[in-house]
Amino acid sequence: MQPVLMICIKSSIFYKPVETSCSFFKKSNLNHLPTTSSQDILFQRIKEILPQHISLVDAISEVLHVSSDSAYRRIRGETPLVLEEAKTLCHHYNLSLDQLLEAKKGVILFRDYRLNNHQYDYRQYLQGLNEQLEAVNNFMQKEIIYMSKDLPIFHNFYYRPLIAFRYYFWMKTHLMHPDFEKKQFHFDLLPTDIEQMSFDLTKKYSRIPSTEMWNTESINSTISQIEFSKDSGHFQSSADIKIIYEALEETIYHMQQQAEYGCKFTPGEDPQGRKSNFKFFFNRVVLGDNTIMVITDFVKAAFINYGHLNYITTSDESFCKELYSDFENLIRRSTQISQSSEKQRNIFFNIILSKIGDRKRNL
Repeated sequence: MQPVLMICIKSSIFYKPVETSCSFFKKSNLNHLPTTSSQDILFQRIKEILPQHISLVDAISEVLHVSSDSAYRRIRGETPLVLEEAKTLCHHYNLSLDQLLEAKKGVILFRDYRLNNHQYDYRQYLQGLNEQLEAVNNFMQKEIIYMSKDLPIFHNFYYRPLIAFRYYFWMKTHLMHPDFEKKQFHFDLLPTDIEQMSFDLTKKYSRIPSTEMWNTESINSTISQIEFSKDSGHFQSSADIKIIYEALEETIYHMQQQAEYGCKFTPGEDPQGRKSNFKFFFNRVVLGDNTIMVITDFVKAAFINYGHLNYITTSDESFCKELYSDFENLIRRSTQISQSSEKQRNIFFNIILSKIGDRKRNL
């Protein structure tokens, strides 16, 4: 499973920005600031984050609970910030105190987002992804680059049977929810709100320009999960398995259509007249690792999947710059099969479809 947003997704997957600033998606220029004062750097960074209609003095005064005059003196450097004040500001604006102090070169701060079998917060997980995509959509300039090892999380939710299986499989196998311990799969287990949140996630993603790199192995984990559930006796009938495989098949056909038109759209939408916002690459070089990069007007942010639904994320400027360079190199060595290379596109998708067809015939 992958993260959702480098907004680099894992699967499923995003950081929820602070309500007043969406600070995770603001540009960091720490390496280019003209001063070496950590206090100056901190206030310049906060100024970049703040919306234009909010003054720096008012913001600092409110967060630190000090007067405007006291805030002015701290901003001008006349009054040194105490450690607790610096910590408060960094926490509020989602900044790294380590990076501001340049504690250790090469040390990168990541934020960990982990689903566990104590909270079972799958709804919160989907809600977080939806909020992240909504935040990205608010920017004029935005792009998602997705290096995929598995079927990218945003493409799992086009059709209800696949949404239902994903929900069941993650709740039973990954989260080990006690309510699912002895339950067999049934389509009616899918809650209505989970279904709607899943559809919404896919629709929001379709509005964001993206570049995806797939390998012919990217479908293997989904097939393995279905086969594992079948062999473990989780299905009531082979008819249910067939329906899920058919939904997966329809998903791949839909992906092929999106690659052909060079734009993302949800099933039932007319791709005619939609802006080109989808570049699809056949990656023959390396097997991906479910890494997502999100690029906006102000920031590059990376999301790296681990342990199925879990992910870590950073907006460290140096790390994201290097990762972006790695992506560029990989893209140059991959074959673009969106809007061009029809023969290569058909070969690629036929390989994936044949894997699904083989499993259907063996039911």
